[in-house]
Amino acid sequence: MARRPDFVSTIRELSLRRDHIPGYGVKPSYVLTRYTFLRALGFVYAIAFLGLALQLRPLLGRDGLLPVYLFLERVESTIGNSWSAYLQIPTLLWVNSSDGFLVALAWIGLLLSILLLCGHANAVQMFALWVLYSSFVHTGQLFYSYGWETLLLETGFLAIFLCPPVRGGWRLENRTSDRWVLLLLRWVLFRVMFGAGLIKLRGDPCWLDLSCLLYHYETQPIPNPVSWYLHQAPEWIHRSGVLFNHVVELVAPWFLFGPRRIRHTGALLIIAFQLMLIISGNLSWLNYITLVLCIPCLSDGLLLRVSPQRVHHLPLPSVSPSTPRRVTVIALCVMVAVLSIEPIANMWSSRQLMNTSFDRFDLVNSYGAFGSVGKVRREVVLLGTTDPAPDVKSDWREYEFKGKPGDPDQRPALVSPYHYRLDWQIWFAAMSDYSRQPWLVHFVYKLLQADPGALSLLASDPFRGERPKFVRADFYEYEFTDFSTDGWWKRRKLGAYLPALSVDNPQLRKFIASFGWPLDRGDADP
Repeated sequence: MARRPDFVSTIRELSLRRDHIPGYGVKPSYVLTRYTFLRALGFVYAIAFLGLALQLRPLLGRDGLLPVYLFLERVESTIGNSWSAYLQIPTLLWVNSSDGFLVALAWIGLLLSILLLCGHANAVQMFALWVLYSSFVHTGQLFYSYGWETLLLETGFLAIFLCPPVRGGWRLENRTSDRWVLLLLRWVLFRVMFGAGLIKLRGDPCWLDLSCLLYHYETQPIPNPVSWYLHQAPEWIHRSGVLFNHVVELVAPWFLFGPRRIRHTGALLIIAFQLMLIISGNLSWLNYITLVLCIPCLSDGLLLRVSPQRVHHLPLPSVSPSTPRRVTVIALCVMVAVLSIEPIANMWSSRQLMNTSFDRFDLVNSYGAFGSVGKVRREVVLLGTTDPAPDVKSDWREYEFKGKPGDPDQRPALVSPYHYRLDWQIWFAAMSDYSRQPWLVHFVYKLLQADPGALSLLASDPFRGERPKFVRADFYEYEFTDFSTDGWWKRRKLGAYLPALSVDNPQLRKFIASFGWPLDRGDADP
């Protein structure tokens, strides 16, 4: 009996007909490309849903900082028509916005993500993942306003069309229609990288004089331990790094649509760049989803060089795309082309917007990162005391966060690809007055109540469940130390960010009530 050809020999037959150099055959295949891409996307989805499941209640729940149900009520009352509101904010949470329903959807999403990571993929499953995550992105307000949220949605939507409709498992089919979907994914990667390059040139002079990295490692949202060491590097290394950044973001993206050798070169440059970013800081899963988008640029021949041996023996059925699939993929390409008009216009505009969606389903978006780089790091530090009449001698204890800098002697956190959303948002809060950050005032109010949900977002509770009498926020300037100084940070106090507040402060209670947030049961109505 003849032995069935294994996966690697079939790939080579498809990719290396007359070329003995792996990855550069006459007719390359992209079966392993699809296999690797879907599995990697499952990993990113899993990270996204895990963070959602663990942080959902204190951020978006009924007693959270920005409750979903209040947001939906405001949208409906503003628009005035329920159906119009549903179309304006497409989300399953119109059906039910209770904590139990939200948490159940998050865990279902995590389960489907793990199935994708482990080997089960079909269009129904991928569509469910996209609908579930978009439901939270569209209602997550400030905490879900990051560019990698819409990037995951756009990538996840296109991935639907790489999967069989219903049958699960790894159906490693060699279909010409998949190449068009992979091309659309390369178009996403192009906009991610080239959009980021353009926003830098327009956003901050330090990108033009090559000085941005003199500050970036210190002032980025959540530095990691390697950030400290990179900050100590000589100036010429920092300037060379900015130059490399420009090459990768402004030149390499054009390679993605070239012949195979050129396309591989562009993708490998971007991969190297993203790995450097992962090492240098905690940028959530932004760099990971960008790495996932590099996979559609690589042919099977190249991926076989780095794939594990067990992958070489996977079965490879040969399936021709059906007429409905061909029609569906053509319609998808036309839709993406039409929806790309505004993002292209935005990319070339002198008033370029980064991380913006031009359609309510986030199907084709604009992207960008670090259009400007802070030259000084300022931090909001929260403190509480149990003294009923605090003065200069009172014992004020700091609240430590899980990721953002606090205690100068505390080593920077290593978080990526996980995302501590409160830590990121308080980094943005330090750039403006507290009056423009109502969620932060709400967080302080919850700390005054020793709210378990709010405290779960912190590294520890300095009062061990006891209610502080007052909580305040101070403003500090942070700098990295150097090799001649102990500790990781040095800081100096700039002043008060938020005055000391008590739970029965009339102005605080009035402020909380004005947003419709529930008051503590022990408080009287303002």
